[in-house]
Amino acid sequence: MYANALPVVLEVIKGPQRLPADVKLKEMLQGKLRMMQVDGTKVNALFMEMSAHVISIDSDENIIFVGFKTFEEIWKFSTYWATGFLGHCMENLLFDEKFWLSSLEENFAIEVSIQEETLNLIYKGILMQEGSLFASCSADQIFDSCTSGRDLYLEQGDIAHFEPPFLGSGWTVLSLSDGARGTAPTPALEPVIPFHQWVLKSCAESILVGGGKPTCDFPLQFARGSCLATVEYDAESPEELSIAPGDRIIIVGLLVSCFDWFTGRKEVTGEVGLVKTSLVKPSTDIHDQANVFEEEEWIFSLQEDKVIEEAIALLKKKSQNDAGHNYILDIYSSQDSEKKPSLSSSCKIDTPQTDLKKNMQGFLDQGKDSSDLIVTMKGTLEDLFMPTEAKDPSPPCFTVYPTVEGNINNENFVPLFSFLDGQECKAEFGVLYGLSSELLTSTTFSGHSDEEELIAFLGLAREAAMKKQLVWPQTRLCFLLGKLCAAKSNFIQARIYFEKALSVLQESFSDFKLLASIYSNLAAIYLLEKNTESFFAVMERLAALLLGIPDCLESLEDNSVLKYILKKAVLSRNKTAEARACYLLAKHYWTDRAERAQAVPYIERLLVLSAEAQRPWKISLSHGYLTLAWLYSELCLYHLSVSSARRASLQPCARLSNCLISMVLVLDNGNKLCGITEQKASIAPQVAPFLHLSFTKVQEGGRTQCHVLRHQLALCLCQLFYKHKMVEHAIHQMHMLINNSPPLKEVPIYLPERNSALIWLAWLHIENNQPDVALDILDSVLSTMPEHCTTPQEGVVLNMRGVVLRYMGDLQRAAESYQAAVDICEEYEDLSNWAVAQANLGLLWLNVGAKGLAQRHLTEAVQLFSELDKGHEANFIIVLLELGQHYLKQQQIYYGKGCYEWALLLAINANLLDCQLTATRNLCNLYRFETPHQAQCIIYSEHQVQLLRRKGDREQEGDALEAINHLYIILGTDRAYRAALDYTKSSLGIFIDLGCREKEAFAWLQAGKIYHLLGQTELVDLYVEVAQGVAMKTGNNIFILKLLEAAGDIFFNSCQDRDKAITFYKDRALPIAVTCNSIHTRLRLCNKLTEVMFSLKLYGAAVEFAQTALDISISQGVHLNERVAYHRLASLYHCLKQYELAEHYYLKTLTQCPTPLQFDEETLYYVKVYRALGDILFYDLKDPFDAAGYYHLALAAAMDLGNKRSQLELCTRLATIYHNFLIDRELSLFFYQTARGLAAELNVRRIDISPDKHYSSISQYKTTGKDHKIN
Repeated sequence: MYANALPVVLEVIKGPQRLPADVKLKEMLQGKLRMMQVDGTKVNALFMEMSAHVISIDSDENIIFVGFKTFEEIWKFSTYWATGFLGHCMENLLFDEKFWLSSLEENFAIEVSIQEETLNLIYKGILMQEGSLFASCSADQIFDSCTSGRDLYLEQGDIAHFEPPFLGSGWTVLSLSDGARGTAPTPALEPVIPFHQWVLKSCAESILVGGGKPTCDFPLQFARGSCLATVEYDAESPEELSIAPGDRIIIVGLLVSCFDWFTGRKEVTGEVGLVKTSLVKPSTDIHDQANVFEEEEWIFSLQEDKVIEEAIALLKKKSQNDAGHNYILDIYSSQDSEKKPSLSSSCKIDTPQTDLKKNMQGFLDQGKDSSDLIVTMKGTLEDLFMPTEAKDPSPPCFTVYPTVEGNINNENFVPLFSFLDGQECKAEFGVLYGLSSELLTSTTFSGHSDEEELIAFLGLAREAAMKKQLVWPQTRLCFLLGKLCAAKSNFIQARIYFEKALSVLQESFSDFKLLASIYSNLAAIYLLEKNTESFFAVMERLAALLLGIPDCLESLEDNSVLKYILKKAVLSRNKTAEARACYLLAKHYWTDRAERAQAVPYIERLLVLSAEAQRPWKISLSHGYLTLAWLYSELCLYHLSVSSARRASLQPCARLSNCLISMVLVLDNGNKLCGITEQKASIAPQVAPFLHLSFTKVQEGGRTQCHVLRHQLALCLCQLFYKHKMVEHAIHQMHMLINNSPPLKEVPIYLPERNSALIWLAWLHIENNQPDVALDILDSVLSTMPEHCTTPQEGVVLNMRGVVLRYMGDLQRAAESYQAAVDICEEYEDLSNWAVAQANLGLLWLNVGAKGLAQRHLTEAVQLFSELDKGHEANFIIVLLELGQHYLKQQQIYYGKGCYEWALLLAINANLLDCQLTATRNLCNLYRFETPHQAQCIIYSEHQVQLLRRKGDREQEGDALEAINHLYIILGTDRAYRAALDYTKSSLGIFIDLGCREKEAFAWLQAGKIYHLLGQTELVDLYVEVAQGVAMKTGNNIFILKLLEAAGDIFFNSCQDRDKAITFYKDRALPIAVTCNSIHTRLRLCNKLTEVMFSLKLYGAAVEFAQTALDISISQGVHLNERVAYHRLASLYHCLKQYELAEHYYLKTLTQCPTPLQFDEETLYYVKVYRALGDILFYDLKDPFDAAGYYHLALAAAMDLGNKRSQLELCTRLATIYHNFLIDRELSLFFYQTARGLAAELNVRRIDISPDKHYSSISQYKTTGKDHKIN
């Protein structure tokens, strides 16, 4: 499908020097591209909008490979790249929302580079596939003629139409100058650029072929100034100028060398007419004009006052700040205010508090005597793009009188002659020339029954004018008659009338709009009659008029002549003329609302040519980009619209109105890009640069409107900063607004609105952990309130004062402030704010431990919230969650669960994603910790994953999937393990996409662990090795160490393949722990190695690690660790039959025990150790006397503990020793009888005190390898 792939290379750059950005930004770019490798929906949509198709993405190299199907796609894509749209589109796609706000001063950008050679090869390949192309000859060459006996000769640079070989034939060529055809086996050619290819392919053949080869004898391609006549020339028609050698001709408009005629004015007489380009030469004051425009406006003009007014209205609509109207819920009251983190970023707030007070007072004083400036949106965005020309007046209506042959009543024609007379073009004439025949018949003339009667009337009028020698009425009547005849398809008669109109005048033709209309109509008729010679002759003259007098554009019947001008400019390689033609075509289409979209390619080309121009043009390129932005928006090309608006605002020539229009466009289209579809749409973060730039430019304006605009811009920026948790930036923005307020007493921002701004600033300072500043602001606002009556806004201030005072720890004043706010709500029956104030009181009492009061106020708040309509769900949900948490702490699980579920249902109904997440997390914690229920916990956890997926937070989604897999593992069934494996693989995919190497490594490891639980041992090693490989790529030794230990734990905590744990602990993890000097990890690894080797009976190897663990424990001075290490060494030496060392280390363990003993477990440990010592001396060292001593100590501990089974065992052994070895019958009988008594209590039937029952003390290790563990 694609001939080749074009690599589009992306790079993040910084500053005007376009230096490479830091590593963090590069990693951000790679991470975004990795995500798009998995989910390419957005990037595919973007490149489809730019007429390309994504083939693949290489995130490591920051390359997107794209392909093309047609040459038009290449043309459009290369245009978007050349105009800079591609880079801005990638910024909108790849930059995070917060990035737009954090980099307002940094000037970051994405630079896009493509291999033009590769693109050119793809372009040529597609043209060959399409079967025909326009190309220029790269050398002089001769083609065998297909139409006559004479060969076709084309010079280097000539553009012709070529068709590639077909079925063994050679190349076929069509000459555009005369239509001659020829063939050649391998012509030397180079395809024209894609835009020229499109222009020539879309051009009608009647315009494309013929007219002869453009001659450019005049030495300057595009000239203004004056020139000198070289030969004598007598005018052949009224529109031409007669000249003599040496006459100075002032160029009217432009002289373009590739056209036969230009419009000139004789310096001596002042006559204006057409002059042949070949009859003049440059004078000394002529100059080659690289500028397409000379003090000329764009196709529309912006009325700055109207733009500012509409921008203010839109900003008010989009950023309705409710801080001055709605109470703030104290969501931090249940938290420790001392530990509340600042949500700020790196922006420094440097306004001293005293200066802030002074500036606030000035800010408030401005609004005391002013009334609000009522601003509403009066129109649409389209209304701001006003046409340059004012609305033309309508021509008068004339009555058509019945005609009688041979009887002409001149009185009937007087009003018509009076109107049509005069050599200059009046505004009414321009309208008349542009009317269609239907409108002429129905509006301009009345009293006739049909067109024939009108034509007869106008014919008689023409005869009367001829007799009276009224040349201008006669000329204009000929034009009207020609137009009416053409409408009736009577083209021969129409041509006669139009030609007659050109020959009536004996003086110079000064009504150039009329002349252009006649030429335009004649050209259409010549084309129908296939009179190519006359057609091209008229086209040349009409082109001269349009290039000289732009107003003639209104007189065109169609765009044929404009296409002809563009064609000749392309064939002549005259880029300046090409730009002028593109401008004229764009202006022509712009005037027709239905055809405005067709202006897009010409405006795009105009902007490309302006970028390539050596000198800047006298035109507002910002206007050009704005035009494209609006047209793209109309075509639903929102990425391109936003990018074009961005380019418009960045132009050096951009004024405040340009920046505001750009902002308006992005406000509209940015929301569509972000998928914001709510009726009250928020402001997309992409708008931030436009707000910032407009705020900078509006500082220069001193008008009243500018102050209002500045206020709204600051509030919008502030809200954007706050929304993205950049509180200090938001505060800085508000301080700039207040500190730089104009020294005017009357600024049309009324006092409540100013109060709202300051209330909002107070809230920002609360969020930024600055309650003292917030309190000062609120007190200043409160001082402006009426003394003898309350207002709803006073309640807002009092409620927020309560929040501040609670934050500062002044709980009594906070409660009083809240109660005052409640009273105002009751007075005004403001239920929504009443509910918030009650909730704040409840949260306050909850914070101080007054649980009964808290519950009462919170339930009252819930009651009030439940009576409200939609729009207050967010606060309602927060209150429900707080109340639910309160119930859980009171062990009222049923009520707590009800509150949580109610909150979740409300959030779902209101489509509040963040609230749904909070409620769902609370329910997860409820069923995980408060009232454990695995199934319910899994259900809510899975719902949480769905919410995170909708939110687009993939990292949190991956973490949530990991949590679910742990829940399934706890269930312990094969089915649960397989479900856990599915979730693990899902989280693994996410972590791979995001480039989260550490989480990816643990996900691989977790999958390996689950395969181990499932008994699929062949996959375990594979997943564990991949996890290890990923960990190694991080280069973080601490993390690698952690993962290797976790890998060993898979086998350590299993009864299968425990020997594999040794490899991970000993060969992989331990060397890294030594290198990193991680003492705790090294100790843990040595203990684990000791234990696993002990269980595998590798006692000798285990001694080394047990000794290392002992050395580390001694160096750390932690007695419990030392005791464990001594005990393990004792157990190992015991198993190695090194009994003296075993006895030594057992005794060392006892020295590490606390004295006196505090817990039963410690006493039990004494029992076990002394019994083990007794067994070693009795059975292994054959020392019954010392063994009896240890048994006595063990028995004493067992009696202290009250452990009768241990007492039975120890009494039995002592009875055996005293009976068989120490021969003490009395003690033997005592211990035997004691043992019998204990046996009776424990239902043990027989006691054996024979000396040969226990042949070895290490028999205890034959059934279990875990008796050496310290529990």
